[in-house]
Amino acid sequence: MTLLFDRHRRITSPALVPVDLDGRARRSGELTIGLVNNMPDSALKATDVQIAKLLQQSAPRDVHIRLHCFSLPSIGRSPAAQSYLAQAYTQIDRLDRLGIDGLIVTGAEPIAAQLRDEPYWPDLTALIDWAKVNTRSTIWSCLAAHAAVLHLDDIERQRLAFKCSGIFDCVKVKDDWLTRNIHSPLKVPHSRLNAVNEPLLAARGYDILTRSADVGVDIFARDMPSRFVFFQGHPEYDALSLQREYMRDIARYLAGQRDDYPRQPKSYFSAETEAVLTAFEARAKQRRDPTMAADLPGLTLRPDLASGSAALVLFRNWLAYLGQSG
Repeated sequence: MTLLFDRHRRITSPALVPVDLDGRARRSGELTIGLVNNMPDSALKATDVQIAKLLQQSAPRDVHIRLHCFSLPSIGRSPAAQSYLAQAYTQIDRLDRLGIDGLIVTGAEPIAAQLRDEPYWPDLTALIDWAKVNTRSTIWSCLAAHAAVLHLDDIERQRLAFKCSGIFDCVKVKDDWLTRNIHSPLKVPHSRLNAVNEPLLAARGYDILTRSADVGVDIFARDMPSRFVFFQGHPEYDALSLQREYMRDIARYLAGQRDDYPRQPKSYFSAETEAVLTAFEARAKQRRDPTMAADLPGLTLRPDLASGSAALVLFRNWLAYLGQSG
């Protein structure tokens, strides 16, 4: 399936308006983007819509985006997710025949302690090698970024003492076409259990583009000859993405699926909501009961999140680069 859209089409799901365009010549002013979505089942459709909307809003008015969605077959899926993928996604073995200009590869929920032990490691490394010579630029997000630098330069990620989750101020540290018209600080969502070492990245030839004083390197890049762009954070997240993840982690704690109670995302919820969540945490630690989640009232976010503003500029610059490279 393929989704062809411009700035005027309302997007609710790539599955709603598929168009078979494989046999048709590319139109002038058209970019072909591939999205390899490896997110867990609960975030699969939301990620599709986030990326599609982001590409639509970032594209110049005279540019049409042809978006193909893929998923690595070695990632375990529920029957419902498998059905959705069969209807809305393109088989990844067709990737080489679609004339992909730019690729976006999302992270996946970690299963193994070591990346090389993940069941999808062979598929993911094959994708890295393919993208290196078959795209003009590829964006690697979160776990996918960690996997790429491990495969390319043997740079191991390090486990954090606790999950990095929240909205963090990130500043531009180097001029680059990707960060053109970026005004520091960027407010970028981060949600990860691991980190890569910035000095080691720099020593191996990676360009450090943005960083946070709180959580380290944010965006970095390298020419492969494809221009590889790496996000440790999630600039593409919508305002509620971190809330959905936090509520999922609370539910797992209450169900006994994790031992530690999740920390609240930093600089994310309003002060009133933080107080409510702190009180709820105290009760949950005294009596773990899956039904307790129903007791949580509506949650409110801070009014200064600036959700999506950084991503719009980053993706606008990325699409402009893809257009100029053709």
